[in-house]
Amino acid sequence: MGTRGDISSYPMWAKYRSKREHLVIGLMSGTSLDGTDAALVHIQTDESGAMQRLDLIDFVCTPYTNELREKLIRLCSPETARVDELTTAHFGVSEWYAQSVQELLQSAGVSSSQVDVISMHGQTIWHAPVPSAFPSPLGTGSMKVSSTLQIGECAVVRERTGLPVIGNLRARDMAAGGEGAPLTPYADALMFRSVTEGRLVQNIGGIGNVTVLPSGSSETEVSAFDTGPGNMVIDALVRHATEGKQHYDPNGSIAAKGTVHPELAAYCLNDEYFRRQPPKSTGREVYGADYAKRLMEFAALHDLSLEDLLASATWFTAETIVRAVEDFVLPKTSISAMLTCGGGTSNDTLMKMIRLRLPESIRLERIADYGVPDDAREAMGFALLGHEALMGRTNTLPRVTGAAHAVISGHLTL
Repeated sequence: MGTRGDISSYPMWAKYRSKREHLVIGLMSGTSLDGTDAALVHIQTDESGAMQRLDLIDFVCTPYTNELREKLIRLCSPETARVDELTTAHFGVSEWYAQSVQELLQSAGVSSSQVDVISMHGQTIWHAPVPSAFPSPLGTGSMKVSSTLQIGECAVVRERTGLPVIGNLRARDMAAGGEGAPLTPYADALMFRSVTEGRLVQNIGGIGNVTVLPSGSSETEVSAFDTGPGNMVIDALVRHATEGKQHYDPNGSIAAKGTVHPELAAYCLNDEYFRRQPPKSTGREVYGADYAKRLMEFAALHDLSLEDLLASATWFTAETIVRAVEDFVLPKTSISAMLTCGGGTSNDTLMKMIRLRLPESIRLERIADYGVPDDAREAMGFALLGHEALMGRTNTLPRVTGAAHAVISGHLTL
């Protein structure tokens, strides 16, 4: 992979790049707003700096409290977000990240002096890959700007842990004309591609995203995109129906008692996003609280039970995942297996719906079958992205994000 001027040019990182073995902590909190994931990984490289092996040493998840989750949900909506609360949360969630690092080190029996760096994704508050108007600095009206915001102050984590932190991993890809998402396909390619068969890595977090790994593929042949909502809509409906006492449908047990409503299903699928060609990405700004509210209004108008509403929302997620594969992957690539990961894999009803719609020729498996815990994949992926940046290697895939060129993405707090 090529290089460009970046953080990896700092002299202090010459020692990092000269090492063949590294311990890196990846920190991730996803759009499901369920907590902070911290993964300690051991990375081995060859003489050229290319990764040869990635092993998970330990992994911990620090669940968000209901109070914090509700704060973050409010910040993810323009109708309820306040700049003072956003600023406080930017520093506050960093204390959670630092605590997760301490818990991880204790669990792994590793001292901070043994760790090289922390690679931190942060908590996505707003992701706007579709450009919007903004005043032009040339004084000629407006220009189009795409943007994204992940909160979590790297300086706080640096001070609490004593370790250098690399963060803001999406921004440079967007500056290069990309959507800044999805980013973890770079790591998927290194962890899951096969020389004998084509594979999909289907993440079902708050948002669903798929990585396409053709048989024997190189980085330039990997593609990926967001398939649409994952757990986000289902979780929002459950939170509303239970007045915040419950945050998800355990094992899909509520949806399993319901029946998919045809009109609601058609309403959900009548969405331009599902017809748009990849590369593409989406998030809470589209399928968040306002979207769930519209579905609840539809349910009330048609006198739907909670069971039927959740059955329809669960079917919607399953259908958009499979349709994305049928419409945008299978016409070009032979696929033998779909490797699933993320919180949605624990929803039995959702997984059964995917299996029923997925072509019989494609095996439905879990990344856990390949030695990677479902919840650890993204944290491991961001650990690898930070490591690659510090090795002076590009860590984005333009074919995935739509950027003009690959970049070394990330800001370093020493």
